[in-house]
Amino acid sequence: MLQKIGAVGIVGLLFVIGGLVLVALIEPVIAGGMALVIAGIGLLAYGLISSFMQSMGLMGPPGV
Repeated sequence: MLQKIGAVGIVGLLFVIGGLVLVALIEPVIAGGMALVIAGIGLLAYGLISSFMQSMGLMGPPGV
């Protein structure tokens, strides 16, 4: 997986994790909410990109 996102993606992932840890030190409940929002945005982006690629014929049907 790390080869697919590249060096910039790894740095971005470290920033996200570091930011959540920093917030969790002060307010754990807020950090939990932020983690859910970030995960939701990631799943939304994955779904949009997958459906776009499938509509262009670049990907098989879902679940295959």
